[in-house]
Amino acid sequence: MEKHFSGSVAAPVSPRVETVLRPLGIHDSTISGGFWGERQTLNANAIIPHCLYWEEKVGWINNFSAQQRGALLTERQGREFSDSDVYKLLEAMAWEIGRTGDGNLQQQLDQLVELIGKSQGPDGYLNTKFDNPGQEPRYSDFEWGHELYNYGHLIQAAVARLRNGLTMDDPLVQIATRAADHVCVVFGPGGKDKVGGHPEIEVALAEFYRVTGEKKYLEQAQLFLDRRGHGTLDDIEFGRGYFQDDQPIRDAEVLRGHAVRALYLSAGAIDAAVERGDDELLTLVENQYLRTLAKRTYITGGMGSHHQDEAFGADYELPPDRAYCETCAGIASVMVAWRLLLARGDVRYADIIERTMYNLVAASPAEDGKAFFYTNTLHQRVNGKPMPTDKASPRATDSGRAAWFNVSCCPTNVARTFAQFSAYVATSNADGVQLLQFVPGTVTASLDDGRRASLEVSTDYPRGGRVKIEVVEAPQGPWTLTVRVPGWAQGARVSIAGVEHDAAAPAFVAEDLQAGDVVEVDLPMAPRWVYADERIDAVRGTVAVERGPLVLCAESVDQVDSADVSRLSVDAAQPLVDHGETVVAQGWIAAHDSDSSPYYSEPGSPKKEKADIAFVPYHSWANRGPSTMRIWVPVAQDV
Repeated sequence: MEKHFSGSVAAPVSPRVETVLRPLGIHDSTISGGFWGERQTLNANAIIPHCLYWEEKVGWINNFSAQQRGALLTERQGREFSDSDVYKLLEAMAWEIGRTGDGNLQQQLDQLVELIGKSQGPDGYLNTKFDNPGQEPRYSDFEWGHELYNYGHLIQAAVARLRNGLTMDDPLVQIATRAADHVCVVFGPGGKDKVGGHPEIEVALAEFYRVTGEKKYLEQAQLFLDRRGHGTLDDIEFGRGYFQDDQPIRDAEVLRGHAVRALYLSAGAIDAAVERGDDELLTLVENQYLRTLAKRTYITGGMGSHHQDEAFGADYELPPDRAYCETCAGIASVMVAWRLLLARGDVRYADIIERTMYNLVAASPAEDGKAFFYTNTLHQRVNGKPMPTDKASPRATDSGRAAWFNVSCCPTNVARTFAQFSAYVATSNADGVQLLQFVPGTVTASLDDGRRASLEVSTDYPRGGRVKIEVVEAPQGPWTLTVRVPGWAQGARVSIAGVEHDAAAPAFVAEDLQAGDVVEVDLPMAPRWVYADERIDAVRGTVAVERGPLVLCAESVDQVDSADVSRLSVDAAQPLVDHGETVVAQGWIAAHDSDSSPYYSEPGSPKKEKADIAFVPYHSWANRGPSTMRIWVPVAQDV
């Protein structure tokens, strides 16, 4: 018999039906320090306040006030989707309030919600770009208007409130409910037979169903999914594939078009498939994602190799210097991987989450939390330029982190993801607990029969590979503790009560542990060379370096005489030397550029001198002034 749940776990994803693994909430799984604890602190102290400051500075919050004063024609600022960034900030604040109980942040959220609520029409419509005096009518631009997209982020902010214990009487939840009901009326059966150009409403409505139990929201999400791919949107320069409107989702073989749009749509399709018991759709979307991981994903977990349309390229079209790898696409990939992990119980999806979070999402914010990468190149050919701190960047592809962007989806997306990250650490099922990400903190889970398990985790991962797991409370009777073993961790070992065990990927399972038992996991952190599939033409003849879960890069500021990275090559036959934060390879630095031809009649030119080549974590690059950088470094030939 199918089990049903409330959908109210304090986590971004909480299915109502039974899935193979069940999520734990941000109070069940906590982070007390380390890499991700530091970033959650940075988020609370710097990133969220920074986003609030800039949304006030550039006028996006004032848009709601201007709407109420009838002044939008002269005062409105930002793109057609600027409302959504205010809503994403609300979601980040909601998760942070749920995590810490921050009273000051609650007051700021209340003020924002009160302002936004006054702009909502009696029928639930809410938008500062359309349908106000002097503006284009509502729903007059489905390709670029982003009205449904905006609603999606508003609804997800309300989901965060409900998942953190608020009721349907919460003002933000009331606003989102009116908007969601409006969408169901206008776009439901017999309504407008359209979809939005940017998917997002689908995943939001599915989660809103999960947390409210109102089935009409799930039905509307499915209706949007069924409509897409039938040419409901106008053709554009990039083709309808940009919107994923070129073929029905059930006919696609791989993700294509705008990367963020494709991944958000996939997340919504997984949610709908899980709740409706549609295993055919779930399998189709899973296979599309797996093919994308195999052929259209960068070593960092980044997705999107086309700048012009922020899109996936063809199979193996992964140029490092032209990598787009939008931060939002990385976060959307995490959303997809997490949903598949819950639905399928395959902990290898946590490997994808780990890779993407450490090597793409963590790379976006500067160390002070006050500047961000929108795109995440794998090869910076010219010195990055210091970015102004007092104005927004008009470009997503600037060579340095920007304080803000005219299109600022990424900073607010980072903020909401950091605030909710503890929900990705562990899961439970009828038999036990699964530890998926290695962070210091606690994990407390109730198994399906009500028995409790509680763990205390100590680690300095990813700096070190030792993870200590103490069983604080053990369930009575049989149970299992499953510990993910990353795919890269060949030779991992586990020790229980002094007895050593081999631990092969994807997981090690310990049975019937008792309170006081300690499981020690030893993951090999020696740096390693990584080689690309030869079908990736852009990196043929090069190698990369990884250490533990981290992708490393060569940055000019770390090289002898700050040598530009275009001059570097390495000897991949020689072992790497591990200095912790820095890994050193034997290699060469080529002579300085000359004005002669860049082509030579024999190999080995220009002349090279032996040198140690330093590699540092990719997520840390561009924090020490202008530099060049590359992940894939040529292997020296005929030196």
